[in-house]
Amino acid sequence: MDLNPNPPADSDRESVARYLENLGVQRRLAPLTLAAYRGDLEALLATAADCGLNGLDAGRLRRALAERHGRGLSGRSLARMLSAWRGFFRWRLRQGLASADPSLGLRAPRTPRRLPAVLSPEQASRLLGGAPEGALGLRDQALFELAYSSGLRVSELVGLDVGAAPDLAGGELRVFGKRSKARVVPVGRQAVGALRAWLAVRGELAREDEPALFVSRFGRRLSVRALQYRLAALAAARGLSQPVHPHMLRHSSASHLLQSSSDLRAVQEFLGHASIATTQVYTHLDFQHMARVYDSAHPRAHIKKPPGSGTT
Repeated sequence: MDLNPNPPADSDRESVARYLENLGVQRRLAPLTLAAYRGDLEALLATAADCGLNGLDAGRLRRALAERHGRGLSGRSLARMLSAWRGFFRWRLRQGLASADPSLGLRAPRTPRRLPAVLSPEQASRLLGGAPEGALGLRDQALFELAYSSGLRVSELVGLDVGAAPDLAGGELRVFGKRSKARVVPVGRQAVGALRAWLAVRGELAREDEPALFVSRFGRRLSVRALQYRLAALAAARGLSQPVHPHMLRHSSASHLLQSSSDLRAVQEFLGHASIATTQVYTHLDFQHMARVYDSAHPRAHIKKPPGSGTT
């Protein structure tokens, strides 16, 4: 492709706005993802404040990343920021707005990957095992049973509509994840029962014109923040000492499924991960579980060596 060495005049901020519009319309990114892109590109505009986007070079970008890393931004956040910059620079090249990509060859500093926090099967049973009270209690029970049973993201949970409710007879749910990608996930027996109980009383809360499957006490679609609050309160009421957030139910579901099946590819499809590399973090969690079982149950796990004995 021939690049125009003298790109047409185009304000940098307008260029960013056009790119974000393209992401929203063409790639159909979720609002939260678009907001993250917008923040990363605002950082790029700040870096280019005194030279313009076409005046940026690899050295300036490298220094900008190093400065943010020095202020405490994690390697993971910097990698996401650099990915957003690369996508934007490639788009500018395709649009004829630039003649070079200054992000080529740049790498974000690495940060050790933290394993996601999960509940043990016993903790999950304690969280979900109580008797719900009233319409809100039945809603919460259905919410969290479905989250744990089907490994749903928070956005997928609150985005469900009554018209797309699970096939309760077939025990499955069609859900739209990131970038509106559809997948079918199983719905467990306990979740099916909880959903039936909630649907029987949903009309007590939901407004007539509200399509959401899960609604607030005011009859409108339940917000992510409200869901987070209700789960934290339920965990405290059920005697769990650690903080519990909605994504922990998704992590726990995947970890427990892998422990019982050892089928990493099935867990990838279950979670809707585009790459199996994302799913592989659960193999480390599975090993941690195996190590704990070994330490607590293996007859030779705690045998002390006699004094003076060496290794062989």
